[in-house]
Amino acid sequence: MSILWSNAVYNLILRRDDTRKQKPLLKVLLAMNARQWAEFWTGWLAWTCDSIDFYSVSLSVTNLSAQFQRDTTDITRAITLTLLLRSVGAILLGIISDRFGRKYPLVINLLVVSCLELGAGFVQTYSQFLILRSLFGIAMGGIWGLAASTSLENLPVEARGLASGVLQEGYAAGCLIAAIINLYLVPEQSHSWRALFWCAAGISAFAACIRLCLPESKVFLLARANARMHEESVGRKADSWSRTRIFLKETNKMLKRHWILCIYAVVFTTGFNFLSHGSQDLYPTYIQTSKGFSAHDATLMTIIGFCGAILGGAVAGSVSQHIGRRLTLILFVLLGALIIPLWILPTTFAGLAIGAFCVQFGLQGSWGVMAIHLTEISPPAFRATFPGVVYQVGNMVSSASAQIEAVGGNNLKTTIPVPISSANPTGQKIVPDYGKVQGILIGCVAAFTIIVTIIGPEHHRHEFEKHRAAFEEGGGDDDAVMIEAMPTFVNQKDDVDDANQEKMVEEMIENVP
Repeated sequence: MSILWSNAVYNLILRRDDTRKQKPLLKVLLAMNARQWAEFWTGWLAWTCDSIDFYSVSLSVTNLSAQFQRDTTDITRAITLTLLLRSVGAILLGIISDRFGRKYPLVINLLVVSCLELGAGFVQTYSQFLILRSLFGIAMGGIWGLAASTSLENLPVEARGLASGVLQEGYAAGCLIAAIINLYLVPEQSHSWRALFWCAAGISAFAACIRLCLPESKVFLLARANARMHEESVGRKADSWSRTRIFLKETNKMLKRHWILCIYAVVFTTGFNFLSHGSQDLYPTYIQTSKGFSAHDATLMTIIGFCGAILGGAVAGSVSQHIGRRLTLILFVLLGALIIPLWILPTTFAGLAIGAFCVQFGLQGSWGVMAIHLTEISPPAFRATFPGVVYQVGNMVSSASAQIEAVGGNNLKTTIPVPISSANPTGQKIVPDYGKVQGILIGCVAAFTIIVTIIGPEHHRHEFEKHRAAFEEGGGDDDAVMIEAMPTFVNQKDDVDDANQEKMVEEMIENVP
């Protein structure tokens, strides 16, 4: 309780000493080399593919209902199953990545996602569709943790806030790309919704090829070289199986030491996942059903909303570098919650589009801080496993968001004007009030997430890249830095020549067998 009180009262606002030593962001960005840029954008592309693949169902709910002769609640069950099983993939792929590297686990993961998404475009029955989306959830679960570690761990500390915002809003970019495909390609050919899934499969395969062409993460190679140097210094050489046993032992030690942090992180990500999925998964259906707009207009509003999300994520990530991660999260969630009336009340295209942009700027803007915040509070040797797992477990807990809103809409009705006909002689039609249901859900969850964020931990500008790997004896300890391998990194000063330091690291990686 004393730690929670300290987090809420004393540590929420950063001290001046925590930010005044930062180098100018523009100078840091200009100093980044081609490899750092390539690794960042590769991680971003992987996360974007994940989003395209997932959001394809949300955009196709109406078409899928007609295809399989099922109502909205049944179709959203596929979204629920996908979210439920993502934690399985996060555990498997996260452990493999922290043990064996960032490159090949992500390549294989993207190829599996591509195959499953391709198969989903060929299904003929509702049961087949549910099975494919369930398997897809397992494969999809590994992407976020692998993408975050690929993108962030090799970047300068000062660039990680902005990078986190841009990376996380790869989700919004993916949703935007999916919406554009759904808007311009799907109506123009005979395959209807299937074309969207096939396009998503092709983009994922392309991302896998890009990652295959790039080298392994330099920070991971450095950690592996440090482990081998340490083994030589004590006169013991460990084989692959021995390192795996060490990894499992260090994992068990980490769980015993940080089980409270694990529980907190799951609760924390659950709240934010409810905000995300509660405002996005059923949004196109809400605009078409509760507001009476066409599928074309609903897609356009979705695109506008995701533009707000992309902008909000970049802004929030940059702001968090200066005022702290938690305070930024709180401010952006509060902003999104205060604009909920703009989400519900307007009846015109312009009003609803403005509401979508502003709400997503706030709510998804807060998500721009999520990647770096979870990575910084993670046990550093498990920064691929821990963020990915807690994020996906939070997804699992919030997996029923769309179904909750669908059921709520069936019980909370409203009327919309329609052309007078024999079926609607009064010119009014009773429809599910998804807008009010979403507003209530978002408002309640926003209050919850603000409270949870206030009492939580924060390790602003944590230099986790200096930490030893979990497959090294003692690597799971929080203070196990790579002293042997990186003396200049561990004792880094502002006047250290970056080029010479980079050269020393390259030579060390090459010379250690």
